Amino acid sequence: MTKEKAVVLLSGGMDSALVAKLAKDSGYQLAALHLNYGQRTEKREQKAFDDICNYFVIQEKLIVDVSYLEQIGGSSLTDKSIEVTTAKLDVDEIPSSYVPFRNGNILAIAASWAEVIGAKHLYIGAMQLDSSGYPDCRREFFDAYEKAINFGTKPDTHINIATPIIDFSKKDIVDVGTSLGVPFQLTWSCYSNEFIPCGICDSCALRQRGFDLAGVIDPLFNI
Repeated sequence: MTKEKAVVLLSGGMDSALVAKLAKDSGYQLAALHLNYGQRTEKREQKAFDDICNYFVIQEKLIVDVSYLEQIGGSSLTDKSIEVTTAKLDVDEIPSSYVPFRNGNILAIAASWAEVIGAKHLYIGAMQLDSSGYPDCRREFFDAYEKAINFGTKPDTHINIATPIIDFSKKDIVDVGTSLGVPFQLTWSCYSNEFIPCGICDSCALRQRGFDLAGVIDPLFNI
């Protein structure tokens, strides 16, 4: 019997790696989507994507070039004239790394691909708590977007957006991922560097705090 398909939005980071594991453990046949959009760590993120796909034996993959996000700009991830913000985890402000409406763009592509390959689920590793305050990581955004997808696709297409870690903290990511054997050593989080993590960007700081609070050594530095 053919398994039902789920498209996993797989950036190569910790959150999406855990979500891929959760989707796989739910019995779905995974199809992995990755976007290159001119981000500073594009090559390293794609390597992480490839490594995670190999680990989970994901054979159906789609890598999409959406370099128009770089052309649009407005983010330190895509515009090198904008400095990557040093982490201020207890300050309620959106950092310079926010890519305007990135998740909206990703989900549109994911929905198109899901309709073509017959997938009924889109899995995304969005988090409301430890998400740097990005507005496109809120549950209400995904609820609204799911309605838009189903209004804008064929009558027999029914796609849901699964956000299984939406209320997780990074500590929860580490705790649950470690217990499930998620290969965190294959993931990449840094916004600035492709070889040695900078340790000071929002993503690095959130990752480190998660491992510290969980009392676990980050395997990325233990290989």
